[in-house]
Amino acid sequence: MTSELRGQALVDRTLVEEAAKKSGLVWVRGADGTAARALWHVWHEGAVCLVGDGPGEQPLPGLVDGGRAEVTVRSKDKGGRLVTWTAKVVELAHGTEAWEAAVADLKGKRLNAPDGEAMTGRWARECRVLRLEPTGATSPLPEGSLAARPVPSPATTREPAPAGLPKLLLRRRKRT
Repeated sequence: MTSELRGQALVDRTLVEEAAKKSGLVWVRGADGTAARALWHVWHEGAVCLVGDGPGEQPLPGLVDGGRAEVTVRSKDKGGRLVTWTAKVVELAHGTEAWEAAVADLKGKRLNAPDGEAMTGRWARECRVLRLEPTGATSPLPEGSLAARPVPSPATTREPAPAGLPKLLLRRRKRT
């Protein structure tokens, strides 16, 4: 490998690491070609770590142990794509040192957990913890928006605001 290629590989690895550390979300597309999905994560020991596929946790479709995934990291301040890279998916086995270390970091970043301190036990029983390890060079960013139809969900859009609500809110502001 020439020094120029080694230098580019180092720049790519640094870009992947810094972007993933600073972003709260990554977009991940599994090898099965499912649509990319926004997932919360932590950067831990050279890889993106995820928890999901259990009750109350994010779904991880198309991510299988030993498979590949495409990871896109966005800019935290502007929201635009920064870097896209290919990852090897590694499922961490419960009780291993790697699982314990990854879960300790994930626990600190999990917002609004329904079971608080008991969530790590639930993760051990009902969820998968994955590492997405970078495999090498980054991919060129695609041209265009890549906009896609939202994934089907039981969530609904709220109803329109009642006609009298703006007047009610305006009246409250005038009193104060």
